[in-house]
Parts: sequence; structure tokens; C-alpha cells
Amino acid sequence: MKTLTRVAEMQTAAAGLRGAGKRLGFVPTMGALHEGHLALVRRAKQETDVTVVSLFVNPAQFGPSEDYLNYPRDFERDSELLRREGVDILFAPPVEEIYPAGFQTYATVEPVGAPLEGQFRPGHFRGVATVVLKLFNIVQPDRAYFGRKDGQQCTVVSRLVRDLNLPVEIVVCPIVREPDGLAMSSRNAYLNPDERQAARVLYQSLCRARELMQGGERRAAVIAEAMRRLIAQEPQARIDYVAVVDAETLQPVDQVRGRVLVPLAVWIGRARLLDNLLVEEKDGRFSFQF
Repeated sequence: MKTLTRVAEMQTAAAGLRGAGKRLGFVPTMGALHEGHLALVRRAKQETDVTVVSLFVNPAQFGPSEDYLNYPRDFERDSELLRREGVDILFAPPVEEIYPAGFQTYATVEPVGAPLEGQFRPGHFRGVATVVLKLFNIVQPDRAYFGRKDGQQCTVVSRLVRDLNLPVEIVVCPIVREPDGLAMSSRNAYLNPDERQAARVLYQSLCRARELMQGGERRAAVIAEAMRRLIAQEPQARIDYVAVVDAETLQPVDQVRGRVLVPLAVWIGRARLLDNLLVEEKDGRFSFQF
């Protein structure tokens, strides 16, 4: 595995590989890698010739009161995990390489970036869209791989690519879960043992939503309220949002029809955890992707 830290080095390497006819698969990460990230890497290795992983904790997507300085970092561990997976290039730039002095250009994707995470974390998706756009311009991948746990992020990135005619295919991969259903996340490391048990309520609430829909419930407000009541029974949980939205526009829906996303954001201790359920309704029959 080759480790590159400079934009010019990465651009030169990418240009050479593409000139040789190689298809590049790209997995952007902020490090603190877990099995969810590694599943993206394996998918990229299966579908492309060269796998590039970036490791960059992006300050532009953290708010002033968020956990940028304390975000888990372990470069040696992450690098070894990627080496074992057979990653070809690790791109790990310092902050000043991505945001040099005088940097003042940002990308915004709205209205899909405005609700949900956009409401609770103002400026978050401006930071996400900007760094993703920069990384795509640097790496020039044919395919980029994202996990569906960050469902709104996937929608924002897909819209960014579509609107700006970027020559990259976005591949959204399934959520990777612990045996008890908790979605894998770098922020799970913040949970103490009691909080880790409490965090199961996120997945349980999504299962409750599925049960209601399977039982014939179509009213979005009823489904969301049942989820909130279940989560509220866990004393360590604090809800930011539970919603039922159109999967493409992320706008609230009254009835579950077509393709719907059920996203939630819940605090357990100092960990803010995200999860979602993707629902597809056709001819009165539901399919569910956890």
C-alpha cells in the first residue's frame, strides 16, 4: 500500500493509473475505521482495478460545539487495517493541504441538505459537499463508495454529482450492524457499557416502524410517534429527530407510499448516533432495508 499526503502526489498517481486504463474505486473516510468501512473497501476491490481510501477528519463539517478535536484518531491502526485489506493507495493529507491559507470556496447542496442533519448541524453539509467535491477532483475515481447509515449524506452526495455532472458513479452500500442491530459507527467508541446497551433502542425503534407498516399502518405521523415513544422509554436517550420522509427529496410525507426513508438521530451519552430504515412500497407490498 502506498501512502500519499500531498494533493499533487495523489493527482499524479491518479492520472497515471487512469492513463493506463485502470478503473479507480474510492472510499472516503474520516478514519476510526470499523467493519462498515472495510465492507466498502471490499466492495471497491471487487468492482474496480485500484482501490484508494482517504483518511481525513474534515474540520469543515464540524460545528463550533462539536467533537472535531476529540474525534477518534488512530492512524497506525487504520493504516494497518487497510494494508491487510489490500488497499492500493491511502491518501492521508494534513488539513492545510485540503484547506490552504486563504481558502474561501464552498459547495452547498439544497434543499436536500437543509432538513434533518442540516437543521440540527447548520453548515454540516456545506462542509461535507465541499470536501467530497475536492476529493473527487483530486482522486478522479470512477466509483465512490458510501455507507447507507448516513442516508442524508448519500442523498446530498448523489445530488452533488448529478447537478455538477461529475464523472463518478456513487455506490451506496448496506448498513453494517452489530449482532444486536446497532449500526456500526466511529462514534460508538464513545459509549460506555451501559450506554452501549441503551443504544440498542435505535434499532428497536426501526423494527417497531417496520412492524407497524407490516400491520397496515400508512400514516407517517403515527409511525414516527410510536418510534419516539419507544425511544423515550430509554432514560439515557435524547432525540434530535425521528422522521418519515421521501427518500429522494427528504421532505416529510403524510402517507408511506413509494420510496420512503425513516431516519433518526439520537444522543446516548455524548455519542450522537444516526440510523435509518429504507422502505419501498409497490402495489401495496413493502420491502425494508435496515
